[in-house]
Amino acid sequence: MAVHTIRAGAAYGTEVRPGDARYEALRRGFNQRFIATPDYVTVARSTDEVVGAVTKYLADRRSDDGPARRLTVRSGGHCYEDFVCGDDVAVILDLGQLDAVYLDEEMGAYCVEAGATNWHLATRLYAPFGVAVPGGSCYSVGAGGHVTGGGYGLLSRQHGLTVDYLYAVEVVVVRDGQHAEAVVARRDSPEPELRDLWWAHTGGGGGTFGVVTRFWFKGLPEPPSLVLLHAVAWPWDQLKDHPERLKSLVRNYGLFFEHENTTRLPAPLRVDYSDMFTLLKLNHLAGGKIGLITQLDATRPDSVQRLTAFLDWITQDLGVEPTPLDRRMGEHAPMGGLHVPTRLPWLTATQTLNGSGDNQCGKHKSAYMTRGFTEPQLDAIFHHLRRPDYTNPQALLQVDSYGAAVNLPGSADTAVHQRSSVLKLQYQTYWSWQEDVNRDGAADQSDAAADPETAGRHLRWIREFYRDVYADTGGVPVLAGTAEEGRPEPVTDGCYINYPDTDLDDPEWNTSGQPAHRLYHGGNYERLRQTKTYWDPRDVFRHAQSIPPATD
Repeated sequence: MAVHTIRAGAAYGTEVRPGDARYEALRRGFNQRFIATPDYVTVARSTDEVVGAVTKYLADRRSDDGPARRLTVRSGGHCYEDFVCGDDVAVILDLGQLDAVYLDEEMGAYCVEAGATNWHLATRLYAPFGVAVPGGSCYSVGAGGHVTGGGYGLLSRQHGLTVDYLYAVEVVVVRDGQHAEAVVARRDSPEPELRDLWWAHTGGGGGTFGVVTRFWFKGLPEPPSLVLLHAVAWPWDQLKDHPERLKSLVRNYGLFFEHENTTRLPAPLRVDYSDMFTLLKLNHLAGGKIGLITQLDATRPDSVQRLTAFLDWITQDLGVEPTPLDRRMGEHAPMGGLHVPTRLPWLTATQTLNGSGDNQCGKHKSAYMTRGFTEPQLDAIFHHLRRPDYTNPQALLQVDSYGAAVNLPGSADTAVHQRSSVLKLQYQTYWSWQEDVNRDGAADQSDAAADPETAGRHLRWIREFYRDVYADTGGVPVLAGTAEEGRPEPVTDGCYINYPDTDLDDPEWNTSGQPAHRLYHGGNYERLRQTKTYWDPRDVFRHAQSIPPATD
């Protein structure tokens, strides 16, 4: 088994401790809800330093008589829950300096270090090599978490998921609970344990098996030289008193992707739309508008005609004229100039869409859908988007198109179980501290601690919204193929591990009988657990929804 051992005398990274000017910035990530107080943050610049940092953490814990506190890992810092910046964190291992992207001639693959962001991937692969990883549009998300959870993006319907091209992964593991080592696991490794470790990183989620330091990709696709980018919005003023208008748009949008490539759609739509990716932004009434962002391959001569046919069909019952998308919608900035379909180079379009939103607090939930929306779901969506007791313009449900090339592999080929969905949903709400509750002259995280309602009203809205959309299945989007006798087959297929949601483990909000690990991983959970048991039996790498080792 190939093992990379630490060089004699190698360092274990730069430690940033309380009192250091950098500590305040490095003890938090993108979501300002969660700010840790670790003993220190280690900034690592190499695999050797990661091995050294983990070894030091293990040694420190052996001499610590207190309760075990966690070692956590940050690549881009976009974890939606407190898995990295929790109250029980002893050390945060920051991989942001491991951001190289290059062609590894010896491996015959493109190497991406775990701290490389989506923007690093776009620019450092496309400019010199003309290829792309089909990842997300949020520029500052790090590869370490994005890839391991089965990351996707605007090229995914045409080319699949990031993990569909993953050839190898380098992981710092702790098999005996005392000694760290780095191993390289390939999809064609001769040892089955290494093949399992590779497989676990094709969608099993981060923070479970070890510290990923490098990925290698083979067979990466070439993005189209030109794409057609379009952004449009419809005013809530013309929707709020007419529920059927909004419901018709969302209904038709879901039906399009459910019936794609079938005779259920009219003849002009029975063409290949696998190159089209869409983001339907269903903002709360307080946001003023709902929006739609669409990207197609503009090298196809029929791209404009196909876009027009799609828009005409989904808006056939809407009766509202489109307007520019001239305000922020979730993570995406205003795109007022794109209300006329615009041809742009792929990299330029990627930069146009590359938003991360503000550094503020947030809560997220997710769902995969195998078919379009049910009527009760449409009713619940309309109700919660216009609730008068909640007036946050930064609250929305984003409905992404999915399927096509994503659904070509089988559910066990990678650790991503969901390979039959046509839509992917992200429930989002964002807020900032805003008020000086404790009257110290400024707003910061201490005000949220002083007044639980700073977050409370936002959490109530998104939790009640989600619960009511899935009221027929226990408040969560249960897995497909799990209908009880006498009940209709669900249109959902669980949740996305890269949009983690600890409410899935709370019996107040999940009465389905399907725990979080099943909603995330489906039938792949047992293999993931076996892999965890082999590579991290002492559960060194853990968080609230990580894969636990077997205890028997």
